[in-house]
Amino acid sequence: MSIADRSAGAIETIGAWLLGLIWILPLAYAVWTAFHPSAYATRFDLLAPLTLENFAAAWEAAPFGRYLLNTTAIVTMILAGQFLVCTLAAYAFARYSFPGKSLLFALVLMQLMVMPDILIVENYRTMFSLGLVDTIGAVALPYMASAFGIFLLRQTFMTVPKELEEAAIVEGCSTLGVLWRVYVPLARPVFVAYGLVSVSHHWNNFLWPLIVTNSVETRPLTVGLAVFSSTDQGIDWSIISAATLMTAAPLLVAFLIFQRAFVQSFLRAGIR
Repeated sequence: MSIADRSAGAIETIGAWLLGLIWILPLAYAVWTAFHPSAYATRFDLLAPLTLENFAAAWEAAPFGRYLLNTTAIVTMILAGQFLVCTLAAYAFARYSFPGKSLLFALVLMQLMVMPDILIVENYRTMFSLGLVDTIGAVALPYMASAFGIFLLRQTFMTVPKELEEAAIVEGCSTLGVLWRVYVPLARPVFVAYGLVSVSHHWNNFLWPLIVTNSVETRPLTVGLAVFSSTDQGIDWSIISAATLMTAAPLLVAFLIFQRAFVQSFLRAGIR
């Protein structure tokens, strides 16, 4: 290896460490302030006392238990709907021929170029006409179908050998049986990878839930945290940091536990 190659590698390594440090600094600060009294929010004293009172104060100051339940319900509804709709649509596009197939698939791909924020007004009008404003269903319904999910699964289904489908049909499987017993198991890494992207995105979604929810009974964690940290409640960075960690904790814990499975799923799905 030449000196130039070594220098380039060293520069890349240093740059990667610097980017990682910049990325983790806000999280490190949140952890510090959450586990220390307010007096040490800007005093980085290694001998500062540790405390869990900030978490208790945040939990008592706002109904974070309800917010967590709402967010879990929303994410679960969206993911179940996306798996159902995207799987059926992708299977149809991958294995069936019908008039207008190319045009319909092009329309699906065009949705990838449309920002969801553009549709907020129309989505709100639709939810209002259905009488679903300020409900958990209103938060989830606009995301039940995903153009990205349809495209990703369609590309995966097209790689499945048709001989496997024909063998399943010979064994007596119906159309849905072939989909469930042949295509879905072979695409399991893609389902896992897509599920991780979907859960992460909708767990942190803020703008649409902020607009369509008005009460504690329907607010997700992101909106509840924004209301909790507003200036009307007073600014205590230790308590706000504790609330932020409680909001992000489920995703952080899931990533730490399933980190290896996450990476393997993304690599097998071809997502870089």
